[in-house]
Amino acid sequence: MTESQKETVLSVVMISPDSFETIRTTATALRRQTVRDQLEIVVVGPRSMGTDLDPEDFSDFARWQFIEADRTDSSSEMRAAGIRAASAPIVALTEDHCFPARGWAEALIARHAEPWGGVGALFSNANPESILSWANFIIEYGDWIDPERGGEIHHIGGHNSSYKKDLLLTYGDRLPDILEAESAMQWDLADRGQRFYLEPKAGMIHLNFTLFRPSIKLRFCGGRLFAANRARGWSFAKRLLYTLASPLIPLVRSWRLARTLVNSGRSGLLLRVLPTLMVLLAFDGLGEMVGYASGSGSCMQWLTDIEFHRQRFLKRPAKDTAAALAKATETTDT
Repeated sequence: MTESQKETVLSVVMISPDSFETIRTTATALRRQTVRDQLEIVVVGPRSMGTDLDPEDFSDFARWQFIEADRTDSSSEMRAAGIRAASAPIVALTEDHCFPARGWAEALIARHAEPWGGVGALFSNANPESILSWANFIIEYGDWIDPERGGEIHHIGGHNSSYKKDLLLTYGDRLPDILEAESAMQWDLADRGQRFYLEPKAGMIHLNFTLFRPSIKLRFCGGRLFAANRARGWSFAKRLLYTLASPLIPLVRSWRLARTLVNSGRSGLLLRVLPTLMVLLAFDGLGEMVGYASGSGSCMQWLTDIEFHRQRFLKRPAKDTAAALAKATETTDT
């Protein structure tokens, strides 16, 4: 561990199932942050990873630490371990295929000086040449691509947002479970009076699937896991109602996403991506139906596996990753 005299304001949780190489590109983007000397980096991974870490990779930060993961087959378990170990009052989550722009941390810190429970970033598509990439990106992050929507918002992007640490710790032993579907967690926090802010000055560059068959499974499992976590504690009657209503989900979501694209000046993109978007949303809706009816199955384990090494699901892995990192480190916004 290294530590400087600078105050640690924001702890950034980075998780890997195997080695530091898996998250090195994200770490490189973090080393270019304008306030990197106010950041703590919390790396969570297997024991073997800890012995291979080079302190020089963390020399630009105020502090860093390694946390040995009890389980590496659950990303939510690893994130929960990182959150609990974090020393700063604000915690930000990251992925190995999503790269923060240079002003990301500075913007989050500034906004968290206000009483927001969570502050989210504005997202950009890292590989926009692919229609399939756009469809996956819009489904996952369509609510946070329009800079004109900065301000208070009903929820923020999962896996790449920031929260007041104390709020997350109120879940106690339930934290890993609640982190499996951050939207459901945010709705719970909202019911408890917490509010969320979309910060346009905090940019994230996200790599998206460009292969069709993995995209289908991604959408199905994502929908199933979301529904299973949302329905925790529901009565049989309520689960049945949502199961029967699930076929309407693709229509409702496509309408909302279409409106978002039009309002953000992307009507031309909407016309090109709509057929692919509808196909993927159909599988997402099918996943939700199964999730409401019978739970998540093995989707958490599969999603944890595909959450890492995104290059497996890209047609141009090296080129797309390099372009994404360049965009993140050379600009201060999206």
